[in-house]
Amino acid sequence: MQRYVAMHGTTPATRKIPYDPIKQFTPIGMIGATPNVLVASSSLSVKTVAEFIDFLKKNPDKISYGLAGQGSLTHMTMKLFKKETGVSLLHIPYRGISLAINDLLDVQSQAMFPGLAAVLQHLKSGRMRALAVTGKARSPLLKDVPTMEEVGFKGFDTMQWYGSVGLTGMPADVVKRLNEAQVAVLKAADFREKLSSEAIEPWPMTSDQFGQFIRAEIARWTSLAKAHNIHLEE
Repeated sequence: MQRYVAMHGTTPATRKIPYDPIKQFTPIGMIGATPNVLVASSSLSVKTVAEFIDFLKKNPDKISYGLAGQGSLTHMTMKLFKKETGVSLLHIPYRGISLAINDLLDVQSQAMFPGLAAVLQHLKSGRMRALAVTGKARSPLLKDVPTMEEVGFKGFDTMQWYGSVGLTGMPADVVKRLNEAQVAVLKAADFREKLSSEAIEPWPMTSDQFGQFIRAEIARWTSLAKAHNIHLEE
């Protein structure tokens, strides 16, 4: 669902997909969210966002970054970073986050804005370096890594989120039962511990709250894309 939100938040001239997440799906509930993290290859000497920006300005178009696919949050977040800093990087689109991560580990690319859950093990191993995380607060798994807002970037509080939806027209009583069952699972201590190990924070919501969240995310990315003239096919 998160990839669709990022893709939907584009200008009319960019690529569209043949379905509508509001009209063609019934929101059931939010599961949880994980921050995105600005990472750099351990082959680079930079250790802070400021050092990274300075390095990029001195070496325009010499650093490449991977993304999980056109329109993914890894793409949109880095595009926004480029717009706000004026730096120039080369982008490499992949069909999935795993391929992008593998090439960063092999130093075929040097930077990325993946979800924390996808790269946590590599950060712990030291094969890549975390410079900052998105979100309103530091991740408890990366307590020494500042948020993007802490280092001067407002509006970088976006999160990779996960939720469940059904097809349009699901009976209200079915949606209610599914939501209640999902919320009960999210409150279970063992499941919350499992999510935490994957860098995911549980975000239980009612179906209505989740629907409002989806609409707000679509509106937010649409506004950001238009304001910053972000085109997915660049």
